[in-house]
Amino acid sequence: MEYQELEIPGVWLLTPKRFGDNRGYFAETYRKSEFDNTIGHPIDFIQDNESLSAGGVLRGLHFQRGEASQAKLVRVVEGTVVDIVVDLRAFSPTFGRHLAVTLSDDTGCQLFVPRGFAHGFIVLSPRARFIYKVDNYYNPAAEVTLRYDDPKLGIRWPEVDMPLNLSPKDLNGHTLQELIDLNYIF
Repeated sequence: MEYQELEIPGVWLLTPKRFGDNRGYFAETYRKSEFDNTIGHPIDFIQDNESLSAGGVLRGLHFQRGEASQAKLVRVVEGTVVDIVVDLRAFSPTFGRHLAVTLSDDTGCQLFVPRGFAHGFIVLSPRARFIYKVDNYYNPAAEVTLRYDDPKLGIRWPEVDMPLNLSPKDLNGHTLQELIDLNYIF
């Protein structure tokens, strides 16, 4: 596995080594000891989640606040997405900045998103199957949505060849300023 810390400290891109032949390939996608040593502290993933989304679906930007906060290790096993993370750590020098990373079944790359970030993605392929590990259980009372198109974030979501599809929750997310006013940042 290759590990690369990205421009926002704490966010990592993981690229598995694939061993293939005419039958397909094999790849190790997670090894706890290597993962913990590389990022510098242990993460105890306790749940795996999977979502299937049609092309043009935009999910996010989601996070859980307080004690319910989650770190995530995300990957796409079918299709292609552009994954977006936003730093919501109040005392971080990169507060309010975002990163965009393309994840696809072609590369098998994974993204580690630490606690303190909002997360979302847009599906570029006809459909995408997204798998992620989390280090805390989902708590609906602690879930918050950061508005995907808040001008203050400056996110340029990629154009898709199909209608953009968002849930009412995602269409009605909070702006970054509202999160600050509500004291929902980390």
